[in-house]
Amino acid sequence: MKTIKGPGLFLAQFAGDAAPFNSWDSITKWAADIGYKGVQVPTWDARLIDLKKAAESKAYCDEFAGKARENGVEITELSTHLQGQLVAVHPAYDEAFDGFAAPQVRGNPKARQAWAVEQVKMALTASKNLGLNAMASFSGALAWPFVYPWPQRPAGLVETAFDELAKRWKPILDHAEENGVDICYEIHPGEDLHDGITYEMFLERTGNHARACMLYDPSHYVLQCLDYLDNIDIYKDRIRMFHVKDAEFNPTGRQGVYGGYQSWVNRAGRFRSLGDGQVDFGAVFSKMAANDFAGWAVVEWECALKHPEDGAREGAEFVKAHIIRVTEKAFDDFADAGTDQAANRRMLGL
Repeated sequence: MKTIKGPGLFLAQFAGDAAPFNSWDSITKWAADIGYKGVQVPTWDARLIDLKKAAESKAYCDEFAGKARENGVEITELSTHLQGQLVAVHPAYDEAFDGFAAPQVRGNPKARQAWAVEQVKMALTASKNLGLNAMASFSGALAWPFVYPWPQRPAGLVETAFDELAKRWKPILDHAEENGVDICYEIHPGEDLHDGITYEMFLERTGNHARACMLYDPSHYVLQCLDYLDNIDIYKDRIRMFHVKDAEFNPTGRQGVYGGYQSWVNRAGRFRSLGDGQVDFGAVFSKMAANDFAGWAVVEWECALKHPEDGAREGAEFVKAHIIRVTEKAFDDFADAGTDQAANRRMLGL
């Protein structure tokens, strides 16, 4: 068994134009000051990281990581959630997702996709330069508009979508292999990889690629009414990253999983700050420890009600309280009778 590292904090929800959230130096000091030992870095945010430099220069990466350590935190992983989303975009979402891309490729889906692929590859190279072995991402989606089978889906539609998705990601996964970095897909609604079955469909089409791994986040499973504890046991060999995020699902006679187009505050299913939702984190951390998860417990703060700085501060303490320092001996070792094979045979009447 292994003791999970943490607490870590995903910085995407906190980076901004006001201090201390507007520079790498100040945001890492802030994270350390409120109790975090690591930070997960959104690579699309130029206020925090120059991704091109990180991919090209080991010296830049050494300085970048050194500044974090000087301020009291380690880099847990890099994230390419927004760029990964753009690897595969259904035309229905072209305009909605265009803002994730660099200005020069907006309005040009082909150029945008090429830009996104290059971004993800750069982040994989940067991860290697930083001495990291895993990177977070989204898969993107081609089939998501057809997630509900009405109208009836034409035969082969979903299969074709997943064939294409795997085709787009296979060269990126091969680049990940060359750099010794796992791509951890966050299993998330809005992505074609949104549950275990869709992840397996993708995995099969990539030839069970060793680098096609999972980012486990129980909050997304609560909102899908999926067994988030069983999921850990099923995919324990593929789960290489962990977002600690809470959620609640309170269906009524008026709305359920789909939410009735309501705001996050008014949805039956909504994300909550740690401890305010329904996820059984005692059981989650126990399974992670028992299954030898060797990565970081990274808080991803999202809540429809609580202020983010309160959620971040409380989240650090919450994770600290839930990390299990695993035992190196059995609790009943005091009763070891010191038997041997001969004694074992006598006890069995052999």
